[in-house]
Amino acid sequence: APAPSAAPSAAPSAAPSTAPSTAPTAAATPAAAEDPVLARVEGEAIKLSDVLAAAGEVLPPELRNVPPEALATMLPPEAMRQLVERTITDRALGIAARRAGLQNDPEIRARLARQEQQELTQALLRREVLPRVTDAAIRARYDRDYGNRPAEEEVRARHILVPTEAEARAALADIQRGQDFDAVGRRFAQGAGTRESGELGWFKRGDMVPEFSAAAFAMQAGQVSPQPVRTQFGWHVIRVDERRTGTGPSFDDSKEEIRQRLLQEEVQAAIERIRGTLNIERVEAPAAPGGLMQGAQPPAAAPTRR
Repeated sequence: APAPSAAPSAAPSAAPSTAPSTAPTAAATPAAAEDPVLARVEGEAIKLSDVLAAAGEVLPPELRNVPPEALATMLPPEAMRQLVERTITDRALGIAARRAGLQNDPEIRARLARQEQQELTQALLRREVLPRVTDAAIRARYDRDYGNRPAEEEVRARHILVPTEAEARAALADIQRGQDFDAVGRRFAQGAGTRESGELGWFKRGDMVPEFSAAAFAMQAGQVSPQPVRTQFGWHVIRVDERRTGTGPSFDDSKEEIRQRLLQEEVQAAIERIRGTLNIERVEAPAAPGGLMQGAQPPAAAPTRR
């Protein structure tokens, strides 16, 4: 079976209750008081937990991980009423579909089986993966990837990019005569879609093509390149605005990105572990009549970018 394309979600959603419920007695249990019956359809009870489970499909992302008991107190009455009505509709349609015998339709059964397979797969991966992606594991990965890196020089620069050396030299001459760098850049950029002038932000040596980096890191803050710089993109006039020694991203800034990376890695590791415990047998499919694929060549690989 193909591997899931994404890491498992943080927690499985609650399964709706479909068991018929008897009428409440005078002495309700504490569990019943916490999960009251809000409606019935053909005698089937719709409880608060059913409504909140359905709410997870329509609530904004920031509310989907709120614990059900807290969510029940946060929802305004009109929102709760709409969720109850939605759950009633879903239950009513499900009852009508079963009465029509749709659960016995082969195509429906196949789709339900696939859905069950997906739910089981995600539940298994959550069980296997989430206990391994702890705060301690995230911190250890940060320390490995960022914490012990030596500090790197960074510069903040801007450039004027034009297609010819003559234009670059003309722009540089105007700047050397005291004209404003940005004003010169705007003037040379007019009417030419291939020309640019702009702020590049902070970057390290390896972030730019070698010719550009060599020129930028050879200058001090406030300097303009004494000669135009040629790269594969055209001719540049560069001004360095600031220099600093970079410390790398902080743990707080990196935590979520590292967590997602660890989730993906652990999903792949879990898949390999599980596959390794099973007997997997591959069977060659018989050739199609008429040799549909006879003489077919595999598709050419897409070119990669440098």
